[in-house]
Amino acid sequence: MHELATAFEISRPAVSRHLRLLRQAGLVVEERHGREHVYSLQRQSLKALSGWLEPYWSDRPAGLKKMAEVPVFESEMEADL
Repeated sequence: MHELATAFEISRPAVSRHLRLLRQAGLVVEERHGREHVYSLQRQSLKALSGWLEPYWSDRPAGLKKMAEVPVFESEMEADL
């Protein structure tokens, strides 16, 4: 886990919590080798997750485009500041 933690700008405990959630979801498997914890992706689970997410993500660009094309009045923009 130490190698993973150094790759991200979050704390080691936060990385550990994320890995625990991924393990509980069946997306990664943890193997212990002495004091080392080795995590492996579960490709089949990731494929299933990808298939489940696809309908949501495929509509995302169109939704973002629609939002970007909505005219915003200057008064609304000032209110957001």
